[in-house]
Amino acid sequence: MKKIIFSMTLLVSFCAFAQETEEEKPTNANGWTRGGNVSLLFNQAAFNKEWTGGGTNNYGGNLTINYDANYKYDTWTWDNKFLFDYGLSKIDGEDVRKTNDRLAFNSLLGKQATNNWYYSFFLNFQTQISKGYDYATNPKTLKTKFMAPGYLSFGPGMLWKKSDNLKVNISPATARFIFTSKDFTAAGEHFGVKQGETSRFEFGAALNGFARFDIAPNVTMENTLALYSNYLDKPLNVDIDYTLGLIMKVNDFLSANFVFQAIYDDNAVKAVQVRETFGAGFTYKF
Repeated sequence: MKKIIFSMTLLVSFCAFAQETEEEKPTNANGWTRGGNVSLLFNQAAFNKEWTGGGTNNYGGNLTINYDANYKYDTWTWDNKFLFDYGLSKIDGEDVRKTNDRLAFNSLLGKQATNNWYYSFFLNFQTQISKGYDYATNPKTLKTKFMAPGYLSFGPGMLWKKSDNLKVNISPATARFIFTSKDFTAAGEHFGVKQGETSRFEFGAALNGFARFDIAPNVTMENTLALYSNYLDKPLNVDIDYTLGLIMKVNDFLSANFVFQAIYDDNAVKAVQVRETFGAGFTYKF
């Protein structure tokens, strides 16, 4: 029940954000609309040996590539998003550690039914590109790697789309595959994939929403929400993935970025996962 309340809270919050874009004019021109940005952010804390307040030297960096390619022709729309997000950090006396690793592709095809409503079909793929470890154990334990896990989801549904920057897709018949490696399932279950197997099939309902708008001059907020319920196993345990991003532009090449992400997936961890990143650095918009 707590997970359902949490899901609904995020959904209501997302809709509240969406209302801020109510006066935004939809894009009616046919053809391609492309755009994105590349961000390279840095953070650092350094102390000399005489510093009495305590502290450990550390530094980190994060590379993000966010690219959209959307197509419109008559009553058809086709929206595509590519996202790559990778971060590393180094603390004195410890090895370099990965802080973030996400590779995702989303594609959404729509055929207009009436006004802002479309018949739709979506596809989503996501994984990570490098190995991830649990450093709480000694020696460290390998937990993830490329395509372990990997997720592939697709299905028909209905899309409400006001513009490229404001849309919600509902798919009540979504197929989802979870992939992993036998290296992880040899001893037991891994991200819901049973022992000795390399994939898991799920069938359920999905909701995906996206809202991007300016909240102040040179400050852009981007919200992404994904909900999924597996009809075949514990349908009340709704998977949640919510990301809030803020881009605070200094000039054409410098910005400060903040990212907050909350995930609930009981196949991975029976708790809410939260991450935050904040940094300043180079941003190129194209």
